[in-house]
Amino acid sequence: MGFVKGTAAFVRFSVEGDLPENVWDFIAERITQFAFRDIDDTYEEESLGWVSVTNMFDTDFNYASYAAGNYVTLSMRLDERKVSSAIVKKFVAKEEERIKKEKEIPKISRSMRVEIKERIESELMRKALPMPSVFDLCWNLENSTLLFFSTNQKAQALLEDLFKDTFGLNIMQQIPYVCGEHLLDEEDRDKLATITPDIFV
Repeated sequence: MGFVKGTAAFVRFSVEGDLPENVWDFIAERITQFAFRDIDDTYEEESLGWVSVTNMFDTDFNYASYAAGNYVTLSMRLDERKVSSAIVKKFVAKEEERIKKEKEIPKISRSMRVEIKERIESELMRKALPMPSVFDLCWNLENSTLLFFSTNQKAQALLEDLFKDTFGLNIMQQIPYVCGEHLLDEEDRDKLATITPDIFV
């Protein structure tokens, strides 16, 4: 769930690195370059890219729809073709039975079973419709922080790679300790370094 409507869970990241002086021109160019590409009419298994936070089909970002004051608001869209292992197993077994009857053999060789499985998986994957997933983010350019509205670890890993590829910047998850380092003065940061975990039960 994103931040535009409904309740939301998020993970906070810090953005490491510097942006060029013409920041908005740079962001516009990079977002367009890494915008989501539809795979509905192809046989590709996966597509990942940026879309508008208000419309998962908007990859044109007219009127810089991602810009809001000092914030960049985007959605990361991932489309994947998936086939359940149970369906693959069913059709592989069905094909094996067909071949055994056709060739009048009691058993199929290991290499033939591998070939059948690969062929069935490929055929089923081509028929599968891409399933979309959309994850929102809000990037504060002023203090170099980013809120990502998903706690899914796979989505976070994809975000780190896509963000790096798009903007040439790394993001680092802000665990409470790291947040404390940013908020405290030097004396209190030294005290923070001496804190040890405790059990309250």
